[in-house]
This record gives sequence, C-alpha cells and structure tokens, in this order.
Amino acid sequence: MPRQNRVTPFGEIIATPARGTLMGNRGCLHNDRRQIIRPYQLKRWIICQLQFKSRHRAIMTPGQYTELFFLDEATALAAGHRPCAECSRPRFEAFRSMWTQANPNLARGSKPLATEIDHVLHRERVNATKQKLTYQEKLGALPEGSFVAFDAKQPYLLFRGFLVAWHPEGYGQRLARQPDRIVQVLTPRSIVRTLAAGYRPGVHSSAFGIK
Repeated sequence: MPRQNRVTPFGEIIATPARGTLMGNRGCLHNDRRQIIRPYQLKRWIICQLQFKSRHRAIMTPGQYTELFFLDEATALAAGHRPCAECSRPRFEAFRSMWTQANPNLARGSKPLATEIDHVLHRERVNATKQKLTYQEKLGALPEGSFVAFDAKQPYLLFRGFLVAWHPEGYGQRLARQPDRIVQVLTPRSIVRTLAAGYRPGVHSSAFGIK
C-alpha cells in the first residue's frame, strides 16, 4: 500500500502509487505508525532534490521530518512550497531574485532571508483553520506555470497557451484557455507575480506530450 506522502496542487497530501520527481517537507507530519496527523508543522515548506550528497533516509522515520513528493516544481509551487536553499541552491537563488523583483512591497532588501519569504508564503497559502487559500482571477491575467481550478476537484496547469489537467501520474487533457474566464488560482499570489517576472518552474515531461 502506498504511503500518504504525495502533494497535490491543492496542497493536500494523498496516497498514490505514482512516483514524484521532487521531494520536500513541512516538518514532521506523521506519527509512530507512519500516519499523517497534521498538514504541516513548520512555516518552512521546501522543494528538494530526490538525491543530494549521497544522503539516504528511511521514509517516515518516527520523529523525523516527513518526506513529501511532487510531480514537478510547478505543482510544489502551487501548494505553497519554495526551492530549498541547500540542495537546490541555484533554483533558490533564481526564485529569491525574481520573487524580490516581483514583490518589492513584501521583500526586505535585495536578498530577503528564506525565513522572510516563508513567512509571506505562509500567509498566502493557508487560512487560520489550515485550509488552502485561493483567489479569483481572469485566466488572461495569469502567467504560464500557474495552477488554477474551476472546482475543488481538478487542478489545471497554464502551459503553452492551454490548461493542462493535472493527475498524480502526469498531465492529461488539454483545454483551450479562455482569457476572460474567472478561475480559482491555486498558486500563491506572490509566486504568481514571481512567475510573471520570468521565473520558469520545472514541468513534468507529460505536459509536453512525452510519456
């Protein structure tokens, strides 16, 4: 039976046999029986490489952080995570630079600390009852790499002029992008502005039609 450790664009943690291409964490979310008991423990929600410096971990070791997995970087950003400053330093530096440029009213100086970015993202991704925060916007106002939804079930990635349906194993159906249509935006606001500033998240090969 697959572990409950895969993150959706809604920020939910689900169980699926589909493999992810990136790892991350939000602190220790599981109990001694390796069951998820909380949606997060920390404000530091990060995106990590699957392999780094030959480190090896036993999944969901009691008392240790919970290893979470993502289909791709775009999915992780939609959930409210940001690149790790250790194992993904170049991605973090690129993200921080463009996040700062796109959010001058939120950034403190030209190189805000990762903890400062985390504080902003935490306000944008969950409410007081730990539920996913979204907002409404026209499709035409959103940059490529953003995630949107028409309901609480199916997320879509804005990619190459289309809306591409997200699934745990990859992307599927493509829909025409209607610029004036109002949608629920899943990607946090400051990250949407970062995408608009030019940050290009990694996207799973299935979005390109490659299996």
